[in-house]
Amino acid sequence: MDTRSLKLFISLCDTLHFGRASEACHISPSALTRAIKQLEGSLGVQLFERDNRTVNLTREGERFQEYAREALTQWDVVRNSLLADAQELQGEISVYCSVTASYSFLYDILSEFRRQHPKIEIKLHTGDPENAIQRVLAGTDDITIAARPDTLNAGLAFKHIATSPLVFIAPHEDIHLDPLLTGTPDWSVVPMILSEEGVSRKRIDRWFKARQAKPMIYAQVAGNEAIVSMVSLGFGVGVVPKIVLDNSPLADRVRILNIEPELKAYDVGLFALRKKLQSPLIAAFWSQIK
Repeated sequence: MDTRSLKLFISLCDTLHFGRASEACHISPSALTRAIKQLEGSLGVQLFERDNRTVNLTREGERFQEYAREALTQWDVVRNSLLADAQELQGEISVYCSVTASYSFLYDILSEFRRQHPKIEIKLHTGDPENAIQRVLAGTDDITIAARPDTLNAGLAFKHIATSPLVFIAPHEDIHLDPLLTGTPDWSVVPMILSEEGVSRKRIDRWFKARQAKPMIYAQVAGNEAIVSMVSLGFGVGVVPKIVLDNSPLADRVRILNIEPELKAYDVGLFALRKKLQSPLIAAFWSQIK
């Protein structure tokens, strides 16, 4: 059974943005547009109202969204009941994580998992960790590895893997930055390279606010690896999880600053929809984390 078109439709419903939805689904915006047009053609109705700036669900789109979500849920229920009777688990699991997480955690998890369940296919997608939880909520991926947010959606299950400090980093030596970092830094003159959004951005924003400091933001980027790269080139001071630095080929070109008080550490783990843990496949993967 092909549920791809329904998953693409739901992703667009959740983002109301062809660019973000296509990125989350790892297809081009033009391919997503064609898929939605084909779906509208088969239904004989328009599901979205769209122009150059906005995308909105039509009344028919809202009704079909209810059906699509229910259909995907029921498909999982039927598939899971069939799998429960199988002598050997087989099928596929979609996993999403950052490149750093794939280096740090997936090898150990998948090595044992593939030995125990050789007929389960793993579809691995990598990208910006800030998209991870949304992809699970949208049903684009079954499981993700990410940092636990301060507030967790009630429909999500979380299993802890590791803790990683959130650290300030600067280039090893820089004649322009070093004087600004002597003693207690004046953050209004220190160029900062920060994540555009996500857990680390929220925590650093709260950190500055608590100190009544207004940072000079030089750049806002997607992906912690890009922050390490820009810092190593001397563009400014960054904030990244230490686990990213530990796995970076540029680690020897930056230094960790001793900034007090420390930022709240990352609680890294697996995320999945609670209802999906009823799947024997998802449950088998979940059980790899002791």
